[in-house]
Amino acid sequence: MFRMWGRTFRSNHMIRDIVINDDTDDTRTHKVFNALEKICYAFDLSKPIWLDATISDFKRTSKARFYQDSFIDAVDFDYLEIQIIEED
Repeated sequence: MFRMWGRTFRSNHMIRDIVINDDTDDTRTHKVFNALEKICYAFDLSKPIWLDATISDFKRTSKARFYQDSFIDAVDFDYLEIQIIEED
């Protein structure tokens, strides 16, 4: 079971969150991108751009933050955080 937690924050307070479950046999990378796409769809966001700093943080901690500079559209929060909370 692969589970990713997506959360948006404003002024260090969580605004909304969602957990995405994935039972497919896809690779970890595909699961991450699919879960991020579902999170963005649920929050009505455009998909963020993976900057080099975001990629290195995600590789190191299985957690990434996407700030305004990662989105093409304006967002109503300070950052979107994704975190893998379970994987087999």
